[in-house]
Amino acid sequence: MNNEDEFKSVWSEAIPVKEQIVIFKRLMKFVMIFKREMLVAVIGAFLVSVINMALPFGLQYFLDHFLLKQTETVQIILFAGFLYALGSLLKAFLQFAYEFCFSLGSEKSLEQIRKVLYRKLHSLGMRYFDQTPAGSIVSRVTNDTMTLSNFLTVLSSVVISFFSVVSALVAMFLTNKTAGFLMLVFLPILLLIIWLYAYQSSKLYRNYRERLSRINTNLNESLEGVSLIQQFKQEKRMTNEFEDENGGLMNTRFNMIRMNSLLLSPLTSMLYSLALAVSLMYFGFPLHDTFVPAGVVYAFSQYISQFFNPISTMMDQMTLFQDGIVAGKRIFRILDDTQYEPQQQTQEGLTIAKGKIEFKHVSFSYDGKNEILHDITFTVNPGETLGIVGHTGSGKSSIINVMMRFYEFYKGQILIDGVDIKKYPKEELRKKLGLVLQEPFMFYGDINSNIRLYNQKITDEQIKEAAKAVQADRFIEKMPGKYHAKVIEGGSELSQGERQLISFARTLVTDPKVLVLDEATANVDTETETMIQEGLKRLRKGRTTLAIAHRLSTIADADQIIVLDKGRIIEKGTHEELLAKKGYYYNLYNLQNGAHREK
Repeated sequence: MNNEDEFKSVWSEAIPVKEQIVIFKRLMKFVMIFKREMLVAVIGAFLVSVINMALPFGLQYFLDHFLLKQTETVQIILFAGFLYALGSLLKAFLQFAYEFCFSLGSEKSLEQIRKVLYRKLHSLGMRYFDQTPAGSIVSRVTNDTMTLSNFLTVLSSVVISFFSVVSALVAMFLTNKTAGFLMLVFLPILLLIIWLYAYQSSKLYRNYRERLSRINTNLNESLEGVSLIQQFKQEKRMTNEFEDENGGLMNTRFNMIRMNSLLLSPLTSMLYSLALAVSLMYFGFPLHDTFVPAGVVYAFSQYISQFFNPISTMMDQMTLFQDGIVAGKRIFRILDDTQYEPQQQTQEGLTIAKGKIEFKHVSFSYDGKNEILHDITFTVNPGETLGIVGHTGSGKSSIINVMMRFYEFYKGQILIDGVDIKKYPKEELRKKLGLVLQEPFMFYGDINSNIRLYNQKITDEQIKEAAKAVQADRFIEKMPGKYHAKVIEGGSELSQGERQLISFARTLVTDPKVLVLDEATANVDTETETMIQEGLKRLRKGRTTLAIAHRLSTIADADQIIVLDKGRIIEKGTHEELLAKKGYYYNLYNLQNGAHREK
């Protein structure tokens, strides 16, 4: 099965009506947080429906009791006109009030959904982000929540339509019971159309939302990798992929338009015309015992209009409703996801004072099936440096991931200062464990904010000291604005080495007890690496350091080195001890030195 077939089989299925009701109820929980606005809106909508019922009744009474009997006077006509105008003005004011309150409640509900969704994303573990494209997540937080804005607006139409339909039916029965029963026949037909549309349209809207998400993912990847695309002349392939996705989206939209054109306004308009014709035929039927007053015919025709017009409006907005239901399902998939970040069994008051690290028979798997780490055991005493060496995929970064609590490990134990790592408060771990990655990320702002990361407890003087310690001050002082020099998204105006030095300063300014370096100098030129190494020698004093090393020369002075292969420790010792063994480390060291000599 190709990707497109798989896509169609998964995302072209209809959402059952029962599930749509569940999604609707869950969305309503966000709306009901703002009960006051919604209650005022519902009361306003109810009062408008009462006025809609009263105005035709008043005109009917005036026509039948005064105009037809020619007993009206100027005073009566003026009084009737005044009452009708007053009712219309009151109706206009109430319409403004309930529409304003509905819109206000909808916007507040939307803001609440975004906040809950954003907090949820930051509570999910790294595994979720490994499996979910960034473009898809962005689409759900932006496009899908914006769709919910339209969906919540539709709620006002639903409430208004409900009151209008009920009041119109009541008014029709009060005016003429037999004609009212004739109109009641059309109600199940309308309900059947609504059910059919809800069922069929959910397929198309679900397909549309997922296709839009795929376009966002495609666009996100192409923008982030634009230099690589141009370098390898992949523009045509990427353009073709985008056009395929865009074409699929357009076809889905065409299908939506075709179905909306058939099942929405045209069908309800036809039923309205048919209902009006049936009522006129009934009132004009010659077997009536008495003459039907003109006021009754007028009022009844107005009630038919009030019965069908809201339904027609609601049917027109069913597109937004269905789109919102599908968007809600996609959002709840995130909110219902259980791939949380590892949970701590927190014991209050625990602090990391020394920084002793112990791994005891730790095993780990990303997918729960294939073990990446097998029975890892080592100890790093306070102030010591541990070098971690191994080929790509040997498990080096996995050791860091489980120690930083990015992923949960299921066998063994990790201790810091003799205490299980799971018992420390998360805030204490983040404060005392400083991590520097191979690929540093720069935020939009300036140098100062990228080192401080909006921690207002860190002073400008501490930032300068941290930058000086890693010798980042050498290039910062030369920049326009110095520590307030602008940094654009991703820090593309900075070299790789400069970004890495800033990330070192960012970590060290928090004064961590444990320093974790994940191949932090792998992408740095030799001159910059020399600068960093000089700074790191001073910074490692008093700190426990775990350093994943690609260049073995950077960990030659480590207190101990472990060598990994296929997730197991195959060698352990100091630089000199490992060279003396003439094993894996010895061969790797000679390979690197030989390569350097050839250069």
